[in-house]
Amino acid sequence: MVIIVRSDLSMGKGKVGAQCAHAALECCRQTLSNQKRQEMFHSWLQVGQPKIVLKVQNEEELLNLADKAQRAGLITAIIKDAGRTQLRYGTVTVVGIGPGSTEVIDSFTSKLRLL
Repeated sequence: MVIIVRSDLSMGKGKVGAQCAHAALECCRQTLSNQKRQEMFHSWLQVGQPKIVLKVQNEEELLNLADKAQRAGLITAIIKDAGRTQLRYGTVTVVGIGPGSTEVIDSFTSKLRLL
């Protein structure tokens, strides 16, 4: 699983952590929808639930990656803030991709930098 965070937002560390947790949970929730995704989820659990947190510069870059991943058949979760603390309601903050094929996920994210 890869979680990609926008670096152009002024989010504190706790806020970033919460947004990443929302993305991871939503991606996992989406694995319940069919047998193939459930099998992928169980395989991911058995290898220690790896999660890599990366960054992009802005919303456009984040949404482009999410679109490419979705078109490739990967689980994606675009997270929008509830607007209760640091950001306005509906601000796109992070996207979760996976669990899924490492090779396919890497084809979209290997050039991104760690957060």
